Amino acid sequence: MKASNFTTTIVVDHSPEEVFNAVNNVRGWWSEEIEGNTQKLNEEWRYHYQDVHVCKLKIVEFVPNEKVVWEVLDNHFSFTKDKEEWKGNTIVFEITEIGDKTQLQFTQVGLVPTYECYDICENAWNTYIHQSLYKLITTGKGEPNGKDKPQTEDEKALSSTNFTSTFFVNQTPAEVFNAIMNVGAWWQGEIKGSTKNLGDEFDYQMNDVHFSRQKLVELIPNEKVVWLVTDSKLSFSNQTEWTGTKIVFEIKEINNKTQVRFTHEGLVPTFECYENCSWAWGALMQESLFSLITTGKGTNVFGAKEN
Repeated sequence: MKASNFTTTIVVDHSPEEVFNAVNNVRGWWSEEIEGNTQKLNEEWRYHYQDVHVCKLKIVEFVPNEKVVWEVLDNHFSFTKDKEEWKGNTIVFEITEIGDKTQLQFTQVGLVPTYECYDICENAWNTYIHQSLYKLITTGKGEPNGKDKPQTEDEKALSSTNFTSTFFVNQTPAEVFNAIMNVGAWWQGEIKGSTKNLGDEFDYQMNDVHFSRQKLVELIPNEKVVWLVTDSKLSFSNQTEWTGTKIVFEIKEINNKTQVRFTHEGLVPTFECYENCSWAWGALMQESLFSLITTGKGTNVFGAKEN
């Protein structure tokens, strides 16, 4: 049975002291932009990666070569409804000598599967513990993030100026792919044309508010779908803003779940339509497409008649 709190373990040939020193060199494996002292009991310090994730931590337990515990005093995520999901959690590093090896067990107490951020945070911690911290211990050089230097795929997506939305489901990549291709079942509006084959074109129309024409320019079954917007007309902004942009769906199996990453390349905050369009895409991805994948039926997110 999977534990409620996220935990993961690495084993190295180095001494407990070397592991302890690496853990406390937080700038060397998590972020180059750590602010404050990370190597003394009761010290408070700040982690941030752009505006994607900011948190304030306090060292509440510090046992040389054995254990380090951080308490999350404050937290802000840019990509969750509850921006403070980590607040009140404790992050625990336990170091144990086993024969001629040293085990490091990492646990975030409070990071549970019901958190909206759980899958992204789980993937991030696996990257930072198993790759970056492991390399810092074993080679002396980790792979921390930094300004304009994301280290995980989710950081890259979340920090992009293009609109992006990510979610996870228990269904297979094939089931996700088939749902995405069934465009009329989740994109609320009128669809005309073929949405199935490479090179196909189809029109989307939502009353007199939004028209766009898409061409399928990349199609990798169970992995990726890309549409090029060849024409567009928006009644509430610069009418042709979408023309020339790309709409990308990326499907990836991670830890027995399927990740769906949606990106509208070219839909950036400087667009006049950005606020309305990003809201609409967010609702379509997180509600309608998610529902189609998990229940077999999309949802009515715009309050108009469903297809």
